[in-house]
Amino acid sequence: MSIKELCIAFIGLLALSTAVAEEQQQVATFAGGCFWCMEPPFDALPGVLSTTSGYAGGEAKNPTYKQVSAGVTGHAEVVRVVFDAGKISYEDLLTVFWRNIDPTTKSAQFCDKGDQYRSAVFYHDEKQKAAAEQSKQALASSGIFDKPIVTEIVSSTNFYPAEEYHQDYYQKHPLKYKFYRHRCGRDQFLEKVWGKSK
Repeated sequence: MSIKELCIAFIGLLALSTAVAEEQQQVATFAGGCFWCMEPPFDALPGVLSTTSGYAGGEAKNPTYKQVSAGVTGHAEVVRVVFDAGKISYEDLLTVFWRNIDPTTKSAQFCDKGDQYRSAVFYHDEKQKAAAEQSKQALASSGIFDKPIVTEIVSSTNFYPAEEYHQDYYQKHPLKYKFYRHRCGRDQFLEKVWGKSK
């Protein structure tokens, strides 16, 4: 085989590899209250390629944090997770989601009150919808919670990235983030339900 033929074969393999990698990239969107607190658990997972804080589930176009936090747009604070389905499954992401929220509280999460802090799974296709409904039912049947699971499972709508200062907030302002998270009672609740994280 000539060098030219080898180069062509290599380029073909590279293109195939890129196509496979892109095919395995999928998107998941979760609302679990304050989006600052939802990025870290997903960022820590092998196979997660990126997380982006943002807004979903509302009618207004290009909402701002001020509008969403005032509860006037119908949006929820969400985290959009891009993941490699060849390394981590959507079901694994659902498990992490449930273990980082209070699924029994409607229109609030911990100290944050209002529909903009509701918990929800925004599915991107029928497969995700079925997996989310099945995981919700499994959680409800587990007996872990003594109240109904009220987390919404709804079709994904327009996603709007939050302002840059919200992205990776836990890395940019670790002390403020830890103080907020503790003051809000999220860690205390999760530890009571699931035990101390490793």
